[in-house]
Amino acid sequence: MSRRNTRPRTPSTALSPRRTPGLRMLAVAAAAAVYLAGSGTAASADGAAPVVSRGVTIPAFYQPPADLPTTNGTLIRTEPLPLGLSIPGLDGRPMPGTATRLMYRSTDSNGRPVAVTGAYIEPSAAWRGAGPRPLVAVASGTMGQGDQCAPSFSLQHPLTLTGDTVSVGYEALAVYRLLATGAAVVVTDYVGLGATDRVHTYVNRLDGGRALLDAARAARAVPGASVTAESRVGLYGYSQGGGASAAAAELQSTYAPDVPVAGTYVGAPPADLTAVIGGIDGSALVGALGWSLNGFAQSDPALRDVIEAALNDTGRAALKDTSTMCVGDAILRYAFTKSTRWITGGRSLTAVIAASPEAQAVLDRQRIGTLKPTGPVRVATGIQDDIVPHRQARQLAVDWCRKGGNVTYQAISLPNLGDKILTNHLVPLITDQGDAVAWLTDRLAGRTAYSNCWTMPLQP
Repeated sequence: MSRRNTRPRTPSTALSPRRTPGLRMLAVAAAAAVYLAGSGTAASADGAAPVVSRGVTIPAFYQPPADLPTTNGTLIRTEPLPLGLSIPGLDGRPMPGTATRLMYRSTDSNGRPVAVTGAYIEPSAAWRGAGPRPLVAVASGTMGQGDQCAPSFSLQHPLTLTGDTVSVGYEALAVYRLLATGAAVVVTDYVGLGATDRVHTYVNRLDGGRALLDAARAARAVPGASVTAESRVGLYGYSQGGGASAAAAELQSTYAPDVPVAGTYVGAPPADLTAVIGGIDGSALVGALGWSLNGFAQSDPALRDVIEAALNDTGRAALKDTSTMCVGDAILRYAFTKSTRWITGGRSLTAVIAASPEAQAVLDRQRIGTLKPTGPVRVATGIQDDIVPHRQARQLAVDWCRKGGNVTYQAISLPNLGDKILTNHLVPLITDQGDAVAWLTDRLAGRTAYSNCWTMPLQP
């Protein structure tokens, strides 16, 4: 059994660019807030020992209570969240806004209540579009599996740098661009990332989609929030976040019909995990295999049993190690490692899963594209992406088009920027971001989106 922190978690069965005002303001503020050592409240309200993850003390706020509310999206607690990148405005209010740390209730993939953390930011900018101030629910890209990697934590500490961990809050760029439009933003930490009671269930379709929708619900109850039940909601995510926003768009009609989703941006989505495993294996981001296996071992005993039987000692140690890592740590330690080093007989993870109907069934249940999404969606994918492979992301758009979805598909054409070194995956995040924010802002303002499904046979 893996231990993610100095205090064991329970329950846990884990295996061991456009120029915008937000962008300019972020550049001005970037000199602030480097987190060099652990900090935060030393113990939780119930007297439990503090959680320390790779030398970073996780604030007591992130330790869930024993009893949770009965309704999804209900706030459990809030506290002010100092933004690491912030400057005073001319009117005395902080720019880009005032942030609040959240804990709220959601439901995990096994139907059990779960506490999820995140952040809400009330923007300083006015909303000039139609209707009340809208809300964008942001699902972060891959941050890691250690609690010190949580997106809400990175909003306070844009760079966490200790002798044991490296975490960079790169999603601040998208968050601040969205705030500059006058939309409020809520960011989810996902299930188990930040909250200290369990392992983060990385790329779990149900956990990610539900946590994002419940973040939108929780935002309405934040003290001082200007968003209401009538506010249009946008969903935004790239990479891991693209999978979560895509899942949320599919789940909204049955799980959260009270969340009025006006549009969803889905960037580089890991829609078919079987294909994504092949892209990640042997890449700079191979640590993500550890995060996904740790998470699914916790939520799906069938996959846990298959993987436990297949791992060698090196693999068990790697999964335990990655369970507290952020992206920077994983790249420095495991970049370009092949899964054959972790598995008995020199087999690959792909081969292990292909040989097990039970394990393959777990991944098949994670497939995104089997349901029609709510509202218009914009699917963007770099045609050279070899980490979250382009073809499976394009297939998601095709699947949604066949189900009658209102799909805007954008194939981002760039030269090959280096095999398996993350550049083909990360550069489209930046080059498409301005267009993504503009498209989503139009949806929040009530402007009509027109599907380009008819062009799919012509699109790469």
